[in-house]
Amino acid sequence: MSDDAPQPVPAPKMHANEQEIDVALVRRLIASQFPQWGHFEPVQVPSAGTDNALYRLGEDLVARLPRVRSAVAQVEKEQRWLPRLAAALPIAIPVPLAKGVPAEGFPWEWSVYRWLPGAAAFTTTVTDKREAARALAEFIGALRQVDPTGGPGPSPENSGRGAPLATRDRGVRQALEALRADLDIPTLEAAAAEWQTAIDASAWNRPGVWIHGDLHSGNMLVDGGRLSAVIDWGCLGVGDPACDAMVAWTYLDAPAREVFRAALDVDDAAWARSRGWALSMALIALPYYRDTNPGLVAISNAILREVLGKRA
Repeated sequence: MSDDAPQPVPAPKMHANEQEIDVALVRRLIASQFPQWGHFEPVQVPSAGTDNALYRLGEDLVARLPRVRSAVAQVEKEQRWLPRLAAALPIAIPVPLAKGVPAEGFPWEWSVYRWLPGAAAFTTTVTDKREAARALAEFIGALRQVDPTGGPGPSPENSGRGAPLATRDRGVRQALEALRADLDIPTLEAAAAEWQTAIDASAWNRPGVWIHGDLHSGNMLVDGGRLSAVIDWGCLGVGDPACDAMVAWTYLDAPAREVFRAALDVDDAAWARSRGWALSMALIALPYYRDTNPGLVAISNAILREVLGKRA
């Protein structure tokens, strides 16, 4: 390689304790552990994701490496549960093909998946949002029907997704304070009022069900104008299903929300909690990622507009 040849660019860091990951590392890991794929040159995949770095291997594969220690448990969880869930779901999800081990200076396990075609939903549009709403309701309904026995409950490892919404109160209040320089007073007051309404709603008091835990437009793929896949299952767990109903606010518009709610049959308390889940996700993400993840910042601002300005 000549001195003036382009050099690999490390994945952008979003966390102070983030692991160093680059093309050269992925190349070494693949060559040493999966030589059958060693002829592929890794290509970094732009993503709004925050826990894992993605590197495409040829046309059909993608390597997924944890950026931070808190994401390491996702590897084993996805290796165990995604193959079991995939057969029951009407929309494609990632299914791991191989699990890598610590090596080459990288301290954690990692995965190789089949590449799923499509573009992130926040970068493109579906032909019919109402059709997408029905597809999402069917998908969430099918996920809820899978036997949750042995599934992981809410924990720090899935960012508490599916836990009682009130457990996020401190984080939301801190985020509102941190956003005083970013949001105007009416928006801050509206967000605080909406959050209070959400945590005042009746809590989920039945056994938990399977949830994806992070349903927003960065974690869904669109292909041929239709939703084609749901990706990034790092927040997978068993808990309050209102957490997944937040997709009504993190992706759908007002007319599509009505279709979604009718198809999934969401009661008033769960609907309020779903707004709270969406709101908390957006508020907590904005100050943390304002300078490091423009994709997630754009998604979070869009969520705020839906929750605060278009309540269906």
